[in-house]
Amino acid sequence: MFLRDRSDNPPVEKKVVSLRKHLRVIERTYVNNLDSDYTERIESLGKRFKYDENCQELWGEPEFSTLYGTPLFEQASPSQRLALNHLYWVGQYNHTANAEANTMLYNQVTTGVFEHIGGYETLCDELNFETSQERFHIATFQRIGYRTKLAVLGKDSLGNGSSKLRNSQKKIRKLLPKPLEKKLSTRWTSEESTSLQDGVARALTRVMYGRSPTYFSNYLSARMTQPVPTATGGLAGNTASPSVMKLITQVWGSSPFMACHYYVMRMVANMSLKAYEHQYFKRFKELERKGRDVALPTAVSHYHLLDEAFHTTMSQVIAQQVYHDMPEPTAAEKLIANLIVLQGLRGVVGGLSAWLPMTFRDDKYFMSPLYRLLQSPLFGFSQEDALYWMEKCLCQEHEGFHSNLRNHQALLATFQRFFVELDYLWPSNREVEPMTVGGSLERALHRNTQAFKDFLVSVE
Repeated sequence: MFLRDRSDNPPVEKKVVSLRKHLRVIERTYVNNLDSDYTERIESLGKRFKYDENCQELWGEPEFSTLYGTPLFEQASPSQRLALNHLYWVGQYNHTANAEANTMLYNQVTTGVFEHIGGYETLCDELNFETSQERFHIATFQRIGYRTKLAVLGKDSLGNGSSKLRNSQKKIRKLLPKPLEKKLSTRWTSEESTSLQDGVARALTRVMYGRSPTYFSNYLSARMTQPVPTATGGLAGNTASPSVMKLITQVWGSSPFMACHYYVMRMVANMSLKAYEHQYFKRFKELERKGRDVALPTAVSHYHLLDEAFHTTMSQVIAQQVYHDMPEPTAAEKLIANLIVLQGLRGVVGGLSAWLPMTFRDDKYFMSPLYRLLQSPLFGFSQEDALYWMEKCLCQEHEGFHSNLRNHQALLATFQRFFVELDYLWPSNREVEPMTVGGSLERALHRNTQAFKDFLVSVE
């Protein structure tokens, strides 16, 4: 295969043997993903889900429960612990749904770049197929989450939950590729934005790449009269503000190297998901081996991991191998790629939660959800008691912290094995320094204590 660099020089042959090898991986991944029926099973399980038929069993291992290892968890009743195990599933898959909405958008943005380069047709087909799969995954997670929260926490805790669920599912439908858009009678619209933000994002991209449309994403080109599409939740929401994400959307859609770089960040989401999803997969297998009933959410996690295995393979191949076949990145692209990684790692894995297992963000982001949980029907605490337990769970050393530190070290090693292969990253990014810094019990206690003091002021 021949690829042209950014100049007008003749085509140059680059790493033919390596390219053929990972093209074979892409081809095999696409064929196997098409042949599987996991997405259909996930959708079917979601439609069948009723909380009262799945509420008597753990959905995951006990240590993957909300508030696990905290003083409050130690005093919780068996029924409360069961509910906390279920709520952990709901919280994690709400985050996963947001991350997969990111995938739906940025798969299409980057596919629009790869379409300009010969030899990547199968890669584009796989990414488009993944986009269609994500819609069914998200709908299932949302359905199970809504019904569980309604049963455990009560209607008042949801606000206008059913309306939010419908609006969310409408937005997800609008992210579908054109062939599926027509089938489902939907039409694309972007997130709300200001024309100034859109103009700045497009102008800065033109400064970087000039006005040449050689590689610019077909997906973005077709929407030049519309607001720049962007994501506000999931990995994107934790990486940068919506206005900055507009620029990042443009950059990921402007060159082959930057399109490949998106899959570095998608791999961060893939690895984070597997870190907690694999225990559901193992639980499913063990219960199945013993001939015991499996809670439907556990089965959903099992089949979702099988679907996501194909997606993870694609993320890794594109991020670590395909980028070598593309024109060399400019100094500006290397700088931007490193800044995105740095901010993404700080936002997603730059801290240590005291009460949410396998969560590595500062608890200052989760004060309000914890406060509402403690005052919900599950606990029914007064304001005074809720604040008392918040301080004990967030600002004092306990087993939950130490359990999460063990999770942290395992995921950090996984990240480091992945990032070491990316030669354009700064040494600090290859070593995943933001996560290393965030994995400190003393730091987490200090930051939680300060955040709790700030929270007290807000509820007085």
